[in-house]
Amino acid sequence: MMHLLNMEIFQLAQIFQLATTLASGLAELMPSSGTGKAILASILLGASCGMLGCFVVVRRMALMGDAVSHAVLPGVVAGLVWSVDRNPFVIFTLASISGILGAGVVQMLMKTTRLKSDAALGIVLAVFFAAGVVWQSKEKSATAGVLHFLYGNASSIDQNDLLMMLVTSVLIAVVVWLLLRPLLVVSFDAAYAMSLGYPVKFLNALFYTLLSFSVVVALQAVGVILVSAMLITPAATAYLLTDRFKPMLLWSMTFGILSGLAGCWVSMSYNKMSTGSVIALAATAFFALFYFVAPRHGILVKYIRVAKRKSRTHRENLLKEIYSILERKEFARESVSLKSLSERRRQTLEATQKDALILQKYALADYSEENRSLQLSEKGWRRAMEIVRNHRLWELYLTRQADYAEDHVHDDAEKIEHVLGAEIVEMLERDLDFPEVDPHGKPIPRPQSEVVFVEPKKRASQLVNPNKN
Repeated sequence: MMHLLNMEIFQLAQIFQLATTLASGLAELMPSSGTGKAILASILLGASCGMLGCFVVVRRMALMGDAVSHAVLPGVVAGLVWSVDRNPFVIFTLASISGILGAGVVQMLMKTTRLKSDAALGIVLAVFFAAGVVWQSKEKSATAGVLHFLYGNASSIDQNDLLMMLVTSVLIAVVVWLLLRPLLVVSFDAAYAMSLGYPVKFLNALFYTLLSFSVVVALQAVGVILVSAMLITPAATAYLLTDRFKPMLLWSMTFGILSGLAGCWVSMSYNKMSTGSVIALAATAFFALFYFVAPRHGILVKYIRVAKRKSRTHRENLLKEIYSILERKEFARESVSLKSLSERRRQTLEATQKDALILQKYALADYSEENRSLQLSEKGWRRAMEIVRNHRLWELYLTRQADYAEDHVHDDAEKIEHVLGAEIVEMLERDLDFPEVDPHGKPIPRPQSEVVFVEPKKRASQLVNPNKN
């Protein structure tokens, strides 16, 4: 395992050298206009933050991005003070060192004290940011323009800034591509990763280094204060759309890029708007949209799913009540009067009539307005028997296998009868040796694959006892 990892790291070094050379060659092809630079910077920012944001989200360390983004401020101030020509590579290096140092202090506090991650992150976030502000206040002349790093200003990005973003984005993409599996395993379960032979400490250090790089390259576009929004929000939006990590990476990068482009366009259209704030709002707008309409985890979809489940449960309870009424009358007739059903359910005739129409709508029963009665269809009979069977099998399982008292099993069976699948039912029947009666002595119906319709008075009896002639 270590040998393979060493090979991957060696390949990483070679590819990064190639990427650096390629990026330098592409410098001449980069857009010369301010708008083109801002657009390309937004694309690179969205891609790099989107990739690493996925790891931050699955590690449940959203505050780490915030802490690192604030921890880089002393490095930014140092770069502005010590680099007379404000070389972006000097600022990048010092800011990255500051961010890595902040992440290291967080890890040290967690290991050497009883502090949890949130407390350690809060301390580092406040202390490093305060140190940067104090230093900047003493060097105001040398740090003019630091607000661009605090709030972001995509229009101020020059050719050197863009080249640095390109090199860093390529580096992040290559590392994630080569070490995706090790980084993913460490993110979900560090102990398991260690058992597989992965160098967990090295991989964590590498991740925090890349995170610092990503934060630093995003500073001029988004700013120190809001860069965490680009790390967390696109990844959180992607998390609503998929349960698989690779699609999550692609979705997160997509939302990051779109957010960056939208924020950049609005900011440049209205000069008085802060770029970082608009990009963060654009990312939040995507999150708000999919918070409601995500196919599996959206609030609206969940509401519809719950409403459908409640409606289905209500119909199945109606079928079970009708079956119980007919069973009490020994299946002497097929139809049930609305009056007997309303008395059974303790509701008005008007409410029962509405229930009857619901069953008719779903082809589960035929309602006769003239006779004020309800007769189950073939589909309705089969589902009624399945629900009753599930209920009585579960009651029997609880009394035999879980030592429940017979008078304590009904409520549990009422809940579980609607969710038991065919495989679970087959397993219950085998474990219970294909029982014929429940704990209360009532017969357990056995729905057949096909229903044979006979004379009306014998139809229900045939369904319950299909082998009876």
